[in-house]
Amino acid sequence: MAICFKCGSAKSGALVACRSCNAAPRANSEYAVSLALSDHLSSKDQLAQYSHELRSGKKLSVPREALVQALDALKDPQLLAMLGAQPQPATPMPAPSTPTATRQPPPVPPAAPQRVAPPPPPIKQEPRLTTTALHQSAFAVLGVTTRDNRKRIVELAEEKSLELDHDVCQKARSDLTNPRTRLSAEIAWLPGVSPRKATQLVENLLNDPMAIREESGLPTLAHLNLLAAAFEAVDGEHDADDLAGFIMEAAYLAEELTPEEVLRDINEDRAVSGFPEVRALEQIEAELTERKRYYRGAIKDALDRLPPMTLIQVMTETVDGVTSGGEDHAPGLIDDLVDSYEVETHGILQKEAENVHKLIKAARDHAGSGEAAVKPYVDKLDAVARNWDKIAQPIQLSSKARGIDHEASRDLAYEIRGLAIDLFNKHDMLAHSKRLTGLIQELFSEVPEIADRVEEDADALADIFQQRKQAASRKDEWAREITYRAEIGVMFKDALSISPDGVSWKGQNFPLDSITRVRWGGVSHSVNGIPTGTTYTIAFGNRNSEAVVDLKKQDIYTTFIDKLWRAVCVRLLAEILEALKAGRDLHFGDALLHDDGITLVRRKFLGSNEKVRCSWGQVHVWSADGSFCIGAKDDKKVNAGISYIHGANTHILEQAIRMAFKKPGMRRLSDLLQ
Repeated sequence: MAICFKCGSAKSGALVACRSCNAAPRANSEYAVSLALSDHLSSKDQLAQYSHELRSGKKLSVPREALVQALDALKDPQLLAMLGAQPQPATPMPAPSTPTATRQPPPVPPAAPQRVAPPPPPIKQEPRLTTTALHQSAFAVLGVTTRDNRKRIVELAEEKSLELDHDVCQKARSDLTNPRTRLSAEIAWLPGVSPRKATQLVENLLNDPMAIREESGLPTLAHLNLLAAAFEAVDGEHDADDLAGFIMEAAYLAEELTPEEVLRDINEDRAVSGFPEVRALEQIEAELTERKRYYRGAIKDALDRLPPMTLIQVMTETVDGVTSGGEDHAPGLIDDLVDSYEVETHGILQKEAENVHKLIKAARDHAGSGEAAVKPYVDKLDAVARNWDKIAQPIQLSSKARGIDHEASRDLAYEIRGLAIDLFNKHDMLAHSKRLTGLIQELFSEVPEIADRVEEDADALADIFQQRKQAASRKDEWAREITYRAEIGVMFKDALSISPDGVSWKGQNFPLDSITRVRWGGVSHSVNGIPTGTTYTIAFGNRNSEAVVDLKKQDIYTTFIDKLWRAVCVRLLAEILEALKAGRDLHFGDALLHDDGITLVRRKFLGSNEKVRCSWGQVHVWSADGSFCIGAKDDKKVNAGISYIHGANTHILEQAIRMAFKKPGMRRLSDLLQ
């Protein structure tokens, strides 16, 4: 079992072509990676992780140890056959030139076809050079050393002019004998290195340019000049991880370069060659500034020879490595490379940003049609933004390390954030808003201003999501609590039911929100003082009609009332309190309910009854003869009785008043809403 090193799809063999993207390993590095992405060197969990990384465009996290094992394993042809490399056609054996007297073995009958072990894949040859900038130096052209005097330089120039172009030799002689130009030639050569060692190093550059990276003990400037020459061997097949490490080596070495060390090395050689010593350190500093530009150009030329995606990968890994993810300052050489990279990628970043803006506008335009209409644009926006960020990643890391925000990243992130806010605030699309916020967090984490702001957004959306989740959970629980069904009747049964869809009885169905009145109660019966049972009544309805249920089973009655209270009465209680708070007065039988009190009736034996308004502190309540009673504390004739079984919402009124009486200092019923 293996996965494709390009797209992350599963395939049956590390070295076979992928059926999804048709990619097959070709270079030595691709063979090694492909082998590391198989179950010979990785566990199933690791393969799943690598597949996810490849599919999502993330950096592949294969350990370097696994790649080393893979390179060693690739030397075994039997393993290659087992891994699924394509077999090569067999070459027929040549016929013998002369007959032999030796008895030939009998022919072997044909056996079942077996898979032929293929030869190992071709190992990519290390790049070789024919010349480098060091070989074009005046020292190399004439074959002189930094310790040769003026006379020796002139003699060698005359000798070389017999082999090489005369003008080239004369210019090289002039560069080395003229004090004004000699310093530039010395700094571009190998100051501080013995003549024999210098000759050996320059020769080795042509045979194995990358071996110079293993050299130690060289003067800093000489080492940098050799590394710059080795960069000329980099081609489009160079391993991205290795090249990133190479650039970091050169960058750190350039940071160690000091004018004092260079001045010392050059003057030591001049003391032997007889040329006057350099006195002004400023001359060295000016030459080194120009030299660092050359190093940047050498690295940039190497990067320009890479495929675009490899170039981006190398830049990202380099900046990420030297800045520790944007936390540390980068060497100056890296900052210069990033500045150059930013200039060259400005056009494509601007084009991708325009595509993002178009998709944001399209998502806003279609938001009114619902989440399904917006999803395709959010999907495309996700892909384009990821592509944009992949290119901008080195710039973002460098900017963070310098303590500044990458303006283009910040502006684009705010555009996407604006869409996320609009989708939630204007269209209540929490899922899309969360997705876009997560996208910004992932892509623009290197932009401090955005990271802080979007983290607050993410926390707020997470809270809202959790609240909605809890509300949905409570709603489901509430639905289970209120759902009930019972059959009433002896011979002919009718169903009484309640659920989130409404309350039903004998073909009448009332949606829960439409019910405006409820009443219930029981009447006990007896004959000659002997109880004969109780009849229970439940009624519910809207402004236009009402359903009345008569039954005799107490368990059905009490259970249904409990469900009805949760499903309808709690809402009606809140609506009564809201109406009172708004200044409305409500009639309950003979009583007129106000927010700050109630109007009762003073009953007279002779003459008309009189209405008396009382505050809540002036009344008390009780139940009697199937009614809810309210009366003045100081006048027994001032009262009102409201029937439970016949009066609409009497039970709800009682609940509100009794709850209010439990609140110390209560003056208004609507205070219960607080």
